[in-house]
Amino acid sequence: MTVKNILLDLDGTLTDPKIGIHSCIRYAMEKMGQPLADDTDLDWTIGPPLKASFIQLLNSAEDALAEQALAFYRERFSTIGLYENELYPHVIETLKALVERGYNLYLATAKPQVFAIRILEHFELLDYFTKPYGSELTGERTNKGDLIHYILQQEQLVPEHCMMVGDREYDILGARRNGIETIAVTYGYGTDAEIAQATPKLQIRQFAELLNYFN
Repeated sequence: MTVKNILLDLDGTLTDPKIGIHSCIRYAMEKMGQPLADDTDLDWTIGPPLKASFIQLLNSAEDALAEQALAFYRERFSTIGLYENELYPHVIETLKALVERGYNLYLATAKPQVFAIRILEHFELLDYFTKPYGSELTGERTNKGDLIHYILQQEQLVPEHCMMVGDREYDILGARRNGIETIAVTYGYGTDAEIAQATPKLQIRQFAELLNYFN
């Protein structure tokens, strides 16, 4: 079946959020009384649900602690961190071309939708999307499989008419759970081993390469 709908991840796929996410995590951990060493690797936190990352960083399964850290994170992210971000090369031109070719674009990010929309607006990307979807601040739909299932239901999409594009295993496995094929971008935050193990249909090194596939 022909693909008509493209689901796109945000962090690590359309934008590089590293500075903002890392700075807000460090801010939250300091407020929690557990400051991180300067050389602490935080790249692994870009992609999966942040609450799960804080559980790991805090070395505690106590839900209330993770929730407090998440609240501190959002304290900075909502005003400063979401703008400490930059577009990957050729994103605007590629999105524009895909829309002109008749594809429907849907944002599918584990990031809270309220923040995701502000980021799309900041980079003047919102108008390219049929609709942006993200998680709720309460934690609903932070799981990528749940989010994609929700998008399919809300938009009445046929999985065989869809393709998911993302940089982490969560994107690939979440799409596969819903019967959707995947394209992995290799410039984001998924390691080569992670992407290889998740076995996407295709791998691309630049976002603009999507135009070779969706012609």
